[in-house]
Amino acid sequence: MWQALSYRFDSCRNKIADETCEDGHRSGSSKYRQNQELNWRGPWYLASGFLLFWVLLFFSIVVPLFYRLPNGLTIEDSSKNVFIAERAQNNLYNLAKIGPKVVGSDGNENKTVDYLLSVVAEIEANVLEEYFDIEVDVQVVSGSYIHWTMINMYQGVQNIAIKLSPKNCTSETYLLVNSHFDSKPTSPSAGDAGQMIVTILEVLRVMSTTKQTFRHPIVFLLNGAEENPLEASHGFITQHKWAENCKVLINLDSSGGGGREIVFQSGPNHPWLIENYKKNAKHPFATTMGEEIFQTDILPSDTDFHIFRDYGNLIGLDIAQCINGYTYHTKYDLFDNIPRGSIQNTGDNVLALVRGLVNATELDNTEANASGHAIFFDVLGLYFISYTESTGVILNYSVAVVTLILIFVSIWRTAAVSCVSTSYVLGWFILILVLQIIAFVLGFGLPVGIAYVFDKYGLSMTYFSTPVLMIGLYVCPSLLGLSLPSYIYLKLQKTDKVPFSQQLQLVLHGHAIVLAILAIALTVYGLRSTYVLAWTLIFYVIPLAINLLTTLHDRGFSWTGVLKISQVVPFVYNSYLIYTFLVTLTPMMGRFGRSTNPDLIVSAINALGTILALGFLIPLVNMFRKPSLMLLAILTISGVTIYTATSTQIGFPYRPKTNVERVPYLHVRRTFYEYDGTISKDDSGYLFNLQDRRGPNPLNITGLVSVSEDCDKYLMCGGPMYDHRWVKNRLKALWLPRLEPIEVPYDVQLELLSKTVREDNSTVRFEFRANCTDHCSVFIQPNTDVTIADWSFLPSYIGTQTTYHIYFTYGKDNSPLRFFIDFSKPDEDYNVPLFKIGLAVHFIGNPGDEISQKFAKSLPSYVAAVEWPASYKVYNY
Repeated sequence: MWQALSYRFDSCRNKIADETCEDGHRSGSSKYRQNQELNWRGPWYLASGFLLFWVLLFFSIVVPLFYRLPNGLTIEDSSKNVFIAERAQNNLYNLAKIGPKVVGSDGNENKTVDYLLSVVAEIEANVLEEYFDIEVDVQVVSGSYIHWTMINMYQGVQNIAIKLSPKNCTSETYLLVNSHFDSKPTSPSAGDAGQMIVTILEVLRVMSTTKQTFRHPIVFLLNGAEENPLEASHGFITQHKWAENCKVLINLDSSGGGGREIVFQSGPNHPWLIENYKKNAKHPFATTMGEEIFQTDILPSDTDFHIFRDYGNLIGLDIAQCINGYTYHTKYDLFDNIPRGSIQNTGDNVLALVRGLVNATELDNTEANASGHAIFFDVLGLYFISYTESTGVILNYSVAVVTLILIFVSIWRTAAVSCVSTSYVLGWFILILVLQIIAFVLGFGLPVGIAYVFDKYGLSMTYFSTPVLMIGLYVCPSLLGLSLPSYIYLKLQKTDKVPFSQQLQLVLHGHAIVLAILAIALTVYGLRSTYVLAWTLIFYVIPLAINLLTTLHDRGFSWTGVLKISQVVPFVYNSYLIYTFLVTLTPMMGRFGRSTNPDLIVSAINALGTILALGFLIPLVNMFRKPSLMLLAILTISGVTIYTATSTQIGFPYRPKTNVERVPYLHVRRTFYEYDGTISKDDSGYLFNLQDRRGPNPLNITGLVSVSEDCDKYLMCGGPMYDHRWVKNRLKALWLPRLEPIEVPYDVQLELLSKTVREDNSTVRFEFRANCTDHCSVFIQPNTDVTIADWSFLPSYIGTQTTYHIYFTYGKDNSPLRFFIDFSKPDEDYNVPLFKIGLAVHFIGNPGDEISQKFAKSLPSYVAAVEWPASYKVYNY
């Protein structure tokens, strides 16, 4: 290659017969050619057509392929031993019709379990007995573990486990396929995760009725307590008789529903799993970048995958629906939102994966196949590319180095054909490189700056219901930032020694250098998502090499032809990748919490996508006359969009039913007792845990006060915080006092059974009992000089918190919660106040008293309220 470049270089120099290089000046013929080059620049109106082409390419190719779904098969196709979406859809209809399936409710523990068992019984009756053995086990399990900052304690939650084994199979390695059928309050759970449950049932039916044996048994787990969170999976993997044989996992979950499902976690350290997915998945959809983003824990989601990984050492694939997350965990997660094609898409992939994994030789000894991470991504759902992390490191460094070398060759070539020294061109290139670094910073910084300013004036999330606003709010400012430095340079530069077309090429070289340096730095850091930079550079290096190997490099703007053709690939892929993240993450911004400005995340993603997809294209507007008109047009689009977002209803984030504001709140009756048993506080109100950045402003509720001032005075800020997320956000909680007492369905007391001081006076034991509802929390706060010596909860939790949180739930078993706590004190005086203990009792599914129901109806139509009565009693012992 280098010999060819050298030959071409010498050949081109010999062809420059009309130029002389005397005293550093160009000949008159050279100046004439420069004037001709100016005439070659296209008319100004073609610049808009140039950019419009890429816009049309995005909306005509990328978006349709992103939403593309296969045709759903009908029951008439059953004889083909394939996944039948119609049958699964019928099951989904029946599941969604049950309504919410909260752990402990009749809908979850009885109706849903009974229905699923009836479907399993039908499948069991039709299994090919000469090929397979099938065993069904309903597990009712109790246990506890530490989740975030609380003990997650569960009692009598249910799992339906079905083991399908080939006849006379001796393998002791099982494939586990898991999803959950329980739901959040108010949600019919068609998407999360009813769609995945019916997928599992149909895969089980196909596998058990196909005359095709396999090597390893399969356990299909329908777990009944994932939303609680992650309890049933913990109960299965730590206590079920089949658990120790389960080695590989396919976990199915959802943060939306009705589209394609994405692989967002794999392994860990088993790249062969991704190779299996690549080989078998019919409709691939996965990206390493998604995996790395999820594993940062910045997203407000979690799945059973980490329970199976941490408590069972399982490896596998974590797969989830990610489209239309606006309905996730709301009453609008309905059957009508799940098209048959979406079910077919998921079913085709899961069935193919199950068939592939149960016959994989790697299952014989999974530990022997642990060999690092994989880099993987799909291209428009049409192709799937994967390779090992070590290969990725070599590729990243190689591409970056080749980029730097070819750019130096290009500079050398430019100097030769311009009849100037290489150092002269290099000097100008250093200036251009500095400008391109500034352009990169501006391209990223301007959208983020707009996001910051919008949030400062209470205008965050204007794109939430109208995502097209992102184009004007973030994409256009990013384009301006990327193009302004080069435009100013090309407009003001004084040298006539280097042709304009070559200077424009140097601008693109500067952008490539920035990406190459980033690729090297991020590879050193260990970020596998650097593959995006490497592949973007590949499609700049290829046309650069072609141009250098031909005379296109030196013929005015001829070099742009090959470049523009090659840029179709990175533009399509990078815009597809970023669109995936925007579709997935934008709905999450409605539940991202009040502490973080979500616009910073959304603007940064848009800026990154603009830089990657259009970074080599936007400078090419300088090929046309009057590029300032194009920049002015971009600025105008941005200005009009900003006005629309800030001054019209289009920029209001919420819409009824489709883009709702999530409003979780409790109707609270709280009673605080002093050490002598007297009541120091007895009041009522509504406790809000708002989940998005705009907080209470869109609700138009007067009288809301922050509870942050109560956090130093009362246990857990004086509120019955529901779970670990409520506890984490308690400083942002809001209280709306109510004069009329809240009427809870019934009174639940924390009963002190005994107080016993040991004979050696070293500790005192308190024993308690509470007839809890299916969701309760116990908060324990020892006084300053008091420590917990022992208790009936997990001993490893002692000493980890200043206020301890025991989150208690039950499914089938509603036995009272009984526990003891042993306290010690340096002076061994136990006849003084030692600790505070609070009991938060939640009546999920109860509409509350008449006043509470009236208040709920008064909320705006775009609100999706998740509310129920709760009592909170705090005792001082």
